Amino acid sequence: MLSLIIVNYNSVHLVLNCIRSIYKFPLENLEIIIVDNFSSDNAASLLSCEFPAVKFIQMNYNSGFARANNEGIRQSSGDVVLLLNPDTIILDDAINKCYQRFIKSQYVACGVQLLNEDGSPQITGNYFMTGGLNNLLPLPYFGKFLRSIAFAFKAKKTNVLQASPEQKVDWINGAFLIVQKSAIEKAGLMDEDFFLYAEEIEWCSRLRKIGELVVYGDLKTIHLQGETVKNATQTIDKGYFNLFDKKGLQLIVSNCLRIRKQFGALWFAFHLFIFSMEIPIFFIVGFVDNILHLKNFSSYWQKLKGYTSNVLHLWKLSPHIFLDNPYFYKVLSDR
Repeated sequence: MLSLIIVNYNSVHLVLNCIRSIYKFPLENLEIIIVDNFSSDNAASLLSCEFPAVKFIQMNYNSGFARANNEGIRQSSGDVVLLLNPDTIILDDAINKCYQRFIKSQYVACGVQLLNEDGSPQITGNYFMTGGLNNLLPLPYFGKFLRSIAFAFKAKKTNVLQASPEQKVDWINGAFLIVQKSAIEKAGLMDEDFFLYAEEIEWCSRLRKIGELVVYGDLKTIHLQGETVKNATQTIDKGYFNLFDKKGLQLIVSNCLRIRKQFGALWFAFHLFIFSMEIPIFFIVGFVDNILHLKNFSSYWQKLKGYTSNVLHLWKLSPHIFLDNPYFYKVLSDR
């Protein structure tokens, strides 16, 4: 039996469209569980009206991605679980085909090729880099320097844009992630210190110790990347390179938390140092760059101020991160 888990936070219209796309392709022994993070979008009523068979779990607070999915896993009946983002649209019976192929394999987790709304490929599978150094690539100027060094030395790319029909990877995008319950029992549930971002990366690092992970690149699903967070934060950015606003703060904190948990305190200290050194680099290089290219100084100052504030917040949280004691790193939302 397959238990499909979707986490909702004020995105019931996306959830409804997602479930409609699922039911276009009949699948026996399918359990759909919606875990609601204390939304104000009347999700329970709308879902029960259109899909009465769907199981609804109310968290009673905005618990984020890891805690909500964990509760769904705890209350699921299947021996296989699928974590599915609400901003996905299933294509060509991808769930059933993926599930049937997966249960006949020796893999502990799998995903499918994610697509953007226009049908172009979206990064689905990824590889780990020593110390999580690719976490530094989004830095405004130091990240560009690191990228140029990587290109010069022809470093292997850490992500797979277009997966082969059976592409083994180190971790899978959490928008569509199927996992064996038996593997979860050995590796543990998602780490509930995470609120949002990087939790599936850290989880996959533990699952990878149990067995291999794969992306079936010939099976496809549309993922409206970042749509749920966009709705929650009112940010126009849907990617992962904006480190200047409250979404950027959550990205910085969660990614550094993942570094600490996966690679240890020394690697976290290194990342904290580099993130901090980016502030004077941002100030000096950014100032010169804006003068030479006649850029908008207002935008530059706003980004510098936002980035500096976010790094100072990371420093405030760093004692908790260093000690790695249980702590809920929720900084994106006040709810």
